[in-house]
Amino acid sequence: MRVTNGGAKRTLAVLAAALTFGVLAPAVAQAAPRSGWNDWGCRPSAARPEPVVLVHGLGANDSVNWFFHAPKIAAEGYCVFSLTYGTGILGPGVGGLASMRDSAAQLGRFVDRVRSTTGAAKVDIVGHSEGSTMPAYYLKYGGGAAEVAHFVGFGANYRGTTLGGLDALANALLTSVPGLGAALRTACGACTEYLAPSAFLDDLARGGVHVPGPTYTSIVSKYDEVVTPYTSGILGEPGTTDIMLQDFCPSDASGHLSQAIDPNVTGLILHALDASYVPSCTAFTLPL
Repeated sequence: MRVTNGGAKRTLAVLAAALTFGVLAPAVAQAAPRSGWNDWGCRPSAARPEPVVLVHGLGANDSVNWFFHAPKIAAEGYCVFSLTYGTGILGPGVGGLASMRDSAAQLGRFVDRVRSTTGAAKVDIVGHSEGSTMPAYYLKYGGGAAEVAHFVGFGANYRGTTLGGLDALANALLTSVPGLGAALRTACGACTEYLAPSAFLDDLARGGVHVPGPTYTSIVSKYDEVVTPYTSGILGEPGTTDIMLQDFCPSDASGHLSQAIDPNVTGLILHALDASYVPSCTAFTLPL
């Protein structure tokens, strides 16, 4: 495997950013506002019958991942709820580490709680990064297809990632260093599931990612440096909608993490939830 100096620097920068995101998550969570979201007294309206469940990405938590999008979705009249799932050795503020199979079961229980509390027959799910991959498994294997009306993923990832070309090295280390695979599965089960080939990715792909019932919308950026190639987030299946950010808004330079604060992503989410909402293109120049 050959990794160019530029490619190595780019990959290290992405990994450093992701690590910083995870390390800072607990502190940011303490300060993150909760404007109109996770209000368990909220009841859906006739115009907005499905509550929206927000699902964060790997190494994040619900407060950090959703402080930008959640209030804007709630301001459109939706009941909005979020959870931090899959926590582990890094504590309750860093989620998405557990096996995605286990996290899918946790998400299912949370959806049941939202439905029971609000009286809604179904919910909508919006997810970032792992928050697209894991819910897709829940819809396919956890009974979620009967409980979800609209499913929207951004920074989506359905076929794993090459880690900017480092996947071959990672797989070689996992197979050659005694005990490393078991240690990583304990610390971050989701991490090994993202490296193809994996039984999890095989199960998700078998017969197609999507299942009948919910609408599926996948939003990707050609500048994504975490999900590589970015086409891993393209469903390309009948009955699904794929949107590349730069096709919608050429001036959008969003990478992977910055999609969590991208106003164009907000607009596309709202349009996916309600086709009458018309999103607009806003210049966005944070390529992280």
